[in-house]
Amino acid sequence: MNRSNYHKSITKKTSGFTLIELLIALVIVGILLTLAVPRYLSVTRKAKETEAKMMLSHLHQLQESYYFEHDIYAVNLESLEFEQEKLVSEGGKARYLIELVEANSDGYVAKATSVVDFDKDGVFSVWEIDQEGNAKRVVPD
Repeated sequence: MNRSNYHKSITKKTSGFTLIELLIALVIVGILLTLAVPRYLSVTRKAKETEAKMMLSHLHQLQESYYFEHDIYAVNLESLEFEQEKLVSEGGKARYLIELVEANSDGYVAKATSVVDFDKDGVFSVWEIDQEGNAKRVVPD
């Protein structure tokens, strides 16, 4: 290799990214993640809360059927033949514990209490439903 070819090969500019360009790209990705993660957590929390609403809605349908037969709302879940799915804290899939708070001939109140702290703040989500089928969040997580 003669001297002029050697000099050209050394000074030939190689393609690639500079450190500054890589840092700018990392900062942009970091900003996008900062914006996206809270939305993602909100969506997953809402999806998990859907479980509580569905279970309480099912319980409401069972209570309505029981009321049409007996003219009183059931005072326990066994009378409704409602079976609590095994909770995640016990190795199951359910995230909410379903309970009947009160029941009589005029109405009932049932609640679903989360056994999982979705956002790790020490507060567990609680939902309630009444004889009208009104499901509402009592304690937000």
